[in-house]
Amino acid sequence: MNNNELLFVQFLKGDTKSFESLFKLFYAPLCMYAYKYVRDYDEAEDLVQGFFAKIWDSKSSISINTSVKNYFFRSVQNLSLNHIKHRTVVDQHQKETLRSMVIADNEQSAFDFVLAERINFCIDQLPPKRREIFILSRQHDLKYREIADKLNISVKTVETQMGLALKELRNKLSDIKKTLIGFILTFSI
Repeated sequence: MNNNELLFVQFLKGDTKSFESLFKLFYAPLCMYAYKYVRDYDEAEDLVQGFFAKIWDSKSSISINTSVKNYFFRSVQNLSLNHIKHRTVVDQHQKETLRSMVIADNEQSAFDFVLAERINFCIDQLPPKRREIFILSRQHDLKYREIADKLNISVKTVETQMGLALKELRNKLSDIKKTLIGFILTFSI
């Protein structure tokens, strides 16, 4: 039995000094070995530290039928390969999430375009003077008094025409809910 095996046997009995000796002896080589797989030194160190924590916690149930060195390196290799698999799954999930976000953004853009087109079409269908009052109010942000002064009409006429424009637009756009729900369902299937 070589020195590593003797240290390991003592470690299995709970000897902390043997564990520290094994840690000091194998930590750096195991980190370099893990690095060959994961290509990130911090991740390699985390894997090796996790390995040592795991064997410390499960020392009462460990039984090996190979050399200590082979057991340590094989364990770190398996941890590294599992880490790579996990990282691949996480990366794939992130790519899929990003793709879904882009698709959703494109659907929202299409939805916004259809809605804007429908609203503009309905505004264009208003009687000319009512349309002009509505546009001055909603698109140019003029107050009713400013619109009245600009068009040489009373504020009451502006209020009446705006009320009629909003009522007419609500009526014309009432079917847009059904249209847009159908639009959304078409893109989400």
